[in-house]
This record gives sequence, C-alpha cells and structure tokens, in this order.
Amino acid sequence: MEYGLSIKNNHLYFGGADTVELAKQYGTPLYVFDEQLIREACRDYKNSIENYYDGNGMVLYASKAFSCKEMYRIANEEGIGVDTVSGGEIYTALSAGFPAENIFFHGNNKTDAELEYAIENGIGHIVIDDFGEIDRINEIAGKMGKKVTVMLRVKPGIDAHTHDFIKTGQNDCKFGFTYESGEALEAAKKAIAAKNLVVSGFHCHIGSQIFSTDPFCLAAEVMAKFIKQVEAETGHTVTELNLGGGFGIRYTEEDEPLPYAEFMNMVSRQLKVSCKELSLTVPKIYIEPGRSIVGPAGITLYTVGSIKTIPGIRTYVSVDGGMSDNPRYALYGAKYDALIANKAENPRNFVATIAGKCCESGDLIGENIKITTPETGDILAVLATGAYNYSMASNYNRLPRPSAIMVKNGEARVIIKRETFEDLISKDV
Repeated sequence: MEYGLSIKNNHLYFGGADTVELAKQYGTPLYVFDEQLIREACRDYKNSIENYYDGNGMVLYASKAFSCKEMYRIANEEGIGVDTVSGGEIYTALSAGFPAENIFFHGNNKTDAELEYAIENGIGHIVIDDFGEIDRINEIAGKMGKKVTVMLRVKPGIDAHTHDFIKTGQNDCKFGFTYESGEALEAAKKAIAAKNLVVSGFHCHIGSQIFSTDPFCLAAEVMAKFIKQVEAETGHTVTELNLGGGFGIRYTEEDEPLPYAEFMNMVSRQLKVSCKELSLTVPKIYIEPGRSIVGPAGITLYTVGSIKTIPGIRTYVSVDGGMSDNPRYALYGAKYDALIANKAENPRNFVATIAGKCCESGDLIGENIKITTPETGDILAVLATGAYNYSMASNYNRLPRPSAIMVKNGEARVIIKRETFEDLISKDV
C-alpha cells in the first residue's frame, strides 16, 4: 500500500500507528497526519529546486491546504517558505514563530486591515491581484514609511483541463491580470512607477489537481515572454518568477500523477530554453505545492453508524462526520478511496454510498465506493484527506470540528484540539 499505509493483524496502520487504536484513543471523526510523509514531500521539492534550478529558488507551502501552527513549524524546520491567503493564515504562521520574510501573501480581495497587518509585520512578498490594490498598498506603505516587495499575479490564458472550480489560469477567472489583453503589462507599468513598491517579479497559477506537464511548461514559456516584454517596455528587470502549484495527487486508482521531480524537470527545461531564446537570465523560481505536500499525508477516521439498503438502488453507509469535516464531494464531486480499518485485509466487495450525519441530502463523502461489508461500529478510513478537509470544515448543524493528530514512527500527538459544545457557543451573545 502507498502513502504510509500498511496492514497488520487485519488492522490498517498509518504512519506506523494502528488506526483502530487511534480512533479508540482520540475519538472520531479524526484527522490523522503522517509527519514523515509531510517532511519527505518538503524535502523532495527542495531537492528539485537544487537539482533543476541550481538552488536559485524556494519552495512555498500553500498553507490554505491545511493551516495550523504545527504545519508552519514543520515548514520552518524544513527550510521552506509559505504562501498565505488571509490575515488569519499570516497570524497563525507568525504565532508559530515563522519568519515573516519567508511569507507570501496572496488573495483577490485583500482588505486594508489585512494589508496593514502584513506590511506592519514585514511580510516578505505581497502578490498584487488588481489595479486598486496597487494604489492601496502603495498608500499604506507610504504612511508607514516602508517599501514593499510585490509580485503581480498574471493570468497566462491557459486551460489546465481540471474542474471549473479549480481552474485559475484561464482568462475568465477572478484572479490576477490578463496577459493576452495587455492588462498585465499595464498593471506592471503602474506598479513599477509606484514609489513605495518594489516589483520583484510575477506570479501565475493555472489550477489544481493537474496531471500533465504541458500546461506548466506552456505557462513557463508565456511568463518568460511577459518578463521580456516588461523589460523592453519599461527598462525594469525582474528577478523572480512564481510558477504556482497545482500538482495532482492520487485520490483513487483512476488518478495517475507523475513524480513531482518529473514536473520540475520538464518545466525547468522549458523555462531555461525560453530564457535563452529571449536573452533573459533565469529568474529565481518559487513554487507553491500545497495539496501534494499534505494531501497524501492525511486520512480521516470515522465510526460507521446506520446502514440503509434501498433495494435495487443503493446502500447508504452513514458515518459520524460528513460535509462538515469534508465538503469536497458536495462542492465539486471529489472522489476518494476508503476502507474498513478494522477489517483491512477483508475483500472489498461491497458497494456503498458513504453518507454524513448532516441534515442535508447532498451530505455525501462518495458514491459507489468499494469497501468491506460494513457493520455498525466499524472504523472507516477515508484516504488522502490531508488537504482541504480541515481547512474547509465548518460547524454546519452545530457540529464541533474534529481533532487533528500528527503521527510519527507510530507515536501520536494532538495538533488541533477537538471542539466542544462550549466552543460552539463561545461567540454567542
């Protein structure tokens, strides 16, 4: 089995720990993360920067995938930066002791309060998303007597062949400036002219859960041309290029992700060729893996409750969580693999619709999933849930959000406490 999974005595093990025992000790629903897998992914990406860009770059963990103090601590220990998209993520990172200079701040609608907080705390880069933001950052920086290092987010006009909700590089997208229309060039000229801004480079991100290298290579080619165009039009030389993230992971057997080093190798080759043709120095490269660092490194454990068979139609296997702790199926039909953790070696010959406990007909984790014949009280493990599960969790139906634990060499520790009923009413007046 992959992704840190193994089977012993018919029980599923993850990160060297018996998941059935973890469920007993910490309760369910329960997010479980394998620290070794997270650190290995960070190191693999760091090594790819060394191997394919001669060390002239930095990995930025896209922390929207899973943001908590422990993740920022790990990222810092592994010597990588982080990508944040809100004041709350910045606050969490700083609270964990993460160095501000290695934090990038993204977002298509940053508030003045968030910008002031970021600039006041010396956040390393702010990625500008619209024309108004150029003026606001310049004004805020001026009032504080500071110069702010910025990048501009550019839409390279590339369809990454992924779900519409996670496409971000095509022209019809809420993020960034359009390359093809000349909007990005106009924005670059305006930002370069702003006296309190230092335009270090440009950023693009074409989407998420991408399995082909072609869109990434095309994006690198387009961005190199844009850098050359800006230099020719303004005389300003940028030294940095953020190529974003979006590398796909295996959720089910249908998914066939390439090794991440292969992505990095192919894209670096294209970028170097493009820079040579354009007489450009290869810029410092940033990449933003998020899902591919934590997605495979997390699973969610549930306890099976009611089991309802509708003859000739389907069997609903209900668990003690659902869209409140994993809304991805309800949002865009995300697929998962699952198995009964306490019967891990038994044949998976039962077709189930995994349902949650929310009062919502669309509260499903998946349909037509093959598992072992379930019984009430079984522990169901849903795999590859490390990314965008806790991050998207809610208190819908006033359900407390689950605990998260980190496992290392079979030993577990709590990194996020389970919410209580008291937590649910703590802000009520």
